[in-house]
Amino acid sequence: MFGIFLGLALLMILAYRGMSIIWIAPICALVVGLTGGLDLLPMYTDTYMTGFVGFTKSWFPTFMLGAIFGKIMDESGGARSIASWIAKVLGAKRAMLAIVLGCAVLTYGGISLFVVVFAVYPLALALFREANITRKLIPGAIALGAFGFTMTAVPGSPQIQNLIPMKYFGTTATAAPVLGIVATISMLVFGMLWLSYREKQYTAKGEGFVEPDKKVDTTDHEHLMNPALAILPLIIVVVVLNVLKQNIVVALAAGIIAGIAVGFSRLKNLQKTINDGAAGSVLAIINTSAAVGFGSVVRAVPGFKDLTNLLLGIQGNILISEAVAVNALAGATGSASGGMGIALEALGAKYMELATTTGVSPEALHRIASLSSGGLDTLPHNGAVLTLLAVTGLTHKDSYLDIMMTSLVNPVIATVICIILYAGFGIL
Repeated sequence: MFGIFLGLALLMILAYRGMSIIWIAPICALVVGLTGGLDLLPMYTDTYMTGFVGFTKSWFPTFMLGAIFGKIMDESGGARSIASWIAKVLGAKRAMLAIVLGCAVLTYGGISLFVVVFAVYPLALALFREANITRKLIPGAIALGAFGFTMTAVPGSPQIQNLIPMKYFGTTATAAPVLGIVATISMLVFGMLWLSYREKQYTAKGEGFVEPDKKVDTTDHEHLMNPALAILPLIIVVVVLNVLKQNIVVALAAGIIAGIAVGFSRLKNLQKTINDGAAGSVLAIINTSAAVGFGSVVRAVPGFKDLTNLLLGIQGNILISEAVAVNALAGATGSASGGMGIALEALGAKYMELATTTGVSPEALHRIASLSSGGLDTLPHNGAVLTLLAVTGLTHKDSYLDIMMTSLVNPVIATVICIILYAGFGIL
């Protein structure tokens, strides 16, 4: 079991230092295989690659179509139109809430959080300037709306973190709806309270808005798409997935068609837009598949039985064990989907077996796995965190505390609340 922890520690350290998981995951898997007594070449070409290819086979269509959908909504101006409308309705007096809800609507509609960051940042600048709120709080507000409840908690979310558990537990995207709604409210309320508290702190110190070094166009564009049209593709994705009960592939394909239809005149080069979206999906799926391949090797070594006993031996409901496992692995990989992929690839069948014998609902397993994936994943080396700080021109010192509180501590608290509600009262 020492080799498993050594491989995980190495994976976390190398990822923290900015090295790509595409090549460090197989190296860390070799460490696990070497200490576990596996033949190294078959371990890599068979065990590791079987896990890698299996995840790619299951999820590549979702990653690709999701990336194309996001690119279409970005380049047509649809994403910006929706966020701009929400910002205008709420106004500068509620600048942070406007940014949080703008991000939430876009991500719940199936748009990638990376697209959301680029679409919302100029609006955040304009609102924070008018309200004289320090720019240091923009990353925390975006993280709360884009990396939080719409990714893992809101029932029916088409984000991958809410879809992966379906494969292992035979559930739907709306699994454990009451727990999901409670977690959503918890995260939104706690996150907004934290951001408001921090705003008061900065105001008391006399720290207000300061223009960024790099000029960003924050002017309102008169020719943005009508928001009622812009939001149609997002609604279609959610309805097809949850109301018509179609596969996420069908839902995203419907969203793409709708996105092209409402934004056709604004898409200057549709072929390039689709090409760029498809190309962008490759890196995302390979990153997650690399992490899942590592999980397959962990599962193959003899020490995995001891690790399983250790995790399953955690006192209390098996949901606690699942939450610990997914959080720890999401933190180690710096990836919500990657960490959950490792955990469920290695332990999903065991959790399902125990759920059957102990009477724990698969829906509870789904929701806790999803919530837990969005916890420790946002450690400082997380790719989304690094992207968010790069786009906003801020540093970890400036804004990481707020990112951590809104998108790391916040989901962990919501997960604890949901485990208590289910274990103590049977609420789903």
